[in-house]
Amino acid sequence: MRHVRRRTVRRATRLAAVGGLLLGGVMVTQAAMASETPATGTAAGGAAQSVASTGADLVKRLGTARTAGAWVDSEGRPVVAVTDENSAAAVRAAGAEAKVVGHSMNELKSAAAALRSAPRVAGTAWVMDYKSNQVVVRGDRTVSASDWGRMTDVASGIGSFVRMERTEGTFTTRLNGAQPILSTGGRCSAGFNVTNGSNDFILTAGHCGPTGSDWFADNQGAQQVGRTVNSTFPGSDFSLVQYAGGKAGAGADIVAIGDGNGVRITGVGDAAVGQRVFRSGSTTGLRDGEVTGLDATVNYPEGTVSGLIETNVCAESGDSGGPMFSEGVALGVTSGGSGDCTTGGTTFFQPVTKALAQLGVQLIVAAPSDAAQNGASPAPSEGAPQPSSSPTQAAVAPGSVTPGSTTPVTGGTAAVSLAARLTDPRNIGPGLLVIAGSLVALVATRYIRAEQDRKAYQRHYSANWG
Repeated sequence: MRHVRRRTVRRATRLAAVGGLLLGGVMVTQAAMASETPATGTAAGGAAQSVASTGADLVKRLGTARTAGAWVDSEGRPVVAVTDENSAAAVRAAGAEAKVVGHSMNELKSAAAALRSAPRVAGTAWVMDYKSNQVVVRGDRTVSASDWGRMTDVASGIGSFVRMERTEGTFTTRLNGAQPILSTGGRCSAGFNVTNGSNDFILTAGHCGPTGSDWFADNQGAQQVGRTVNSTFPGSDFSLVQYAGGKAGAGADIVAIGDGNGVRITGVGDAAVGQRVFRSGSTTGLRDGEVTGLDATVNYPEGTVSGLIETNVCAESGDSGGPMFSEGVALGVTSGGSGDCTTGGTTFFQPVTKALAQLGVQLIVAAPSDAAQNGASPAPSEGAPQPSSSPTQAAVAPGSVTPGSTTPVTGGTAAVSLAARLTDPRNIGPGLLVIAGSLVALVATRYIRAEQDRKAYQRHYSANWG
């Protein structure tokens, strides 16, 4: 099944590349049609997002000395961890569930700070587990017995609420893959389109490439997408790729989910523990799962990244930088993790809200008329791709949460300049000749070059893959 799924992804990607429809199998736009800046927004929508916000608002109101996080339970209800009965009564009065715990958020954060101050051990990660009221430290298979012993001593000195776990696989960034955006530094999936009001950019993972990296939609380097103008990694994991033409164009509010369909992005929000989420990537397509932790720290071989969203959504090489969302609300971009989509695993995401704030840009979202036309959060349309079944598929309110309103994919950033010229009536004749010649060349060379490149990258990264 794994090989069948990968062949299907590669075949669909090649067809999309020939038609000039997809950028990395993830980010979708059409030709630029107007100079008007696409609508932007920061409001999160959807019933599930509202439930998550309820818990977050209560935590903010009561304070970190009286609470220890919030999550959404299996029935879609907000739950808040509190340290005393008075706080529990306040939570219940607000219509949420309360769980009295022994350690406050201040204590959990203090434990995480102590772990960060200890000597760095690559292959380790930790996250605050709100449900168990513990800080969970995980070590992958690359961590030696002596290093794990030192980490265990640090944890013991902090307190019994720090739990140590060994995990299979290896914590790696999700670089490489099938048909994403390419540069000399590697391959990644595009994430969300963003704007500063004057220029448009792709928000993707910072580890994909440093500032100055040039990105292309083809492995011949002929179709330039843009250049990285701001990159943060390690520490955080996000970057901006400025479009070569300056604008993302119409359809910039859509992320592709496969089979010619996309999801309209209507806002941006913060993830909540227990929330069902969806991820789209150029290697493994649309996958879903559950948020299992927030403010996670991961010690990748390349460096330490903090403030990440931990999930049980699976991911594989090439999915780096791809978007995570729920009900059309942008939540994160893929950073890294362990495991795969056959055996399951853990994937970490850079929160979108933090990246937008630090970069000084806004998410490009669907105009209200587009969102209303497609419905705020309808059930997936007939024939639309569903999340692929995997060992880590979430069981949070099954069927009640969708990726967002689906819409056909009709354009691609890889062909923005060419498509813009073709839409000009004065250029129809020459344009048809250009695209016909391009298609012949691509059909003749694309398959061979892509297969050779993919196999080379697969051999290189298979040694590090969990």
